[in-house]
Amino acid sequence: MIRKATDDDFEAIFDIINDAAIAYKGVIPADRWHEPYMTREELKAQIADGVRFSCYIDDEDNDEVVGVMGIQDKTDVMLIRHAYVRTRQRSKGIGTLLLRELIKNAAKPILIGTWKAAAWAISFYEKHGFSLVDEAEKNRLLKKYWRIPDRQVETSVVLVDGKYKGSKRF
Repeated sequence: MIRKATDDDFEAIFDIINDAAIAYKGVIPADRWHEPYMTREELKAQIADGVRFSCYIDDEDNDEVVGVMGIQDKTDVMLIRHAYVRTRQRSKGIGTLLLRELIKNAAKPILIGTWKAAAWAISFYEKHGFSLVDEAEKNRLLKKYWRIPDRQVETSVVLVDGKYKGSKRF
């Protein structure tokens, strides 16, 4: 079951992000890795900045939250943010279900940023119809819609959906 996150889900979201982000350790540049991957303060700031999480609840696992994905309205586009599934629950289609739920009624183009070195994440989004933009467009989009350090811009990619490709550039 998928539902909108509530304030009571904060600790579960925090735990899932930091459990699942272990996959980045040793993959992304060492200067971008830290533990925890996302602090409680950073998560609070993301929520305050408009990231709205949805939770996948595993009804076979004591109704535990096992996957989370955020979406953020940026006026002319929507951003998929912080898509994570507990390590022990991966490869069960949870990420696919969350992504489909978040984008099913989107009238605006959807953008997704991820680490350039996270080949599995890029492949996941491409499998769902998203396409990588070129380097110049990636840099422009990351600087316009995300608040991330320059080092993260240089080590990231952006994927876009068909609505973006068919629209005028922003």
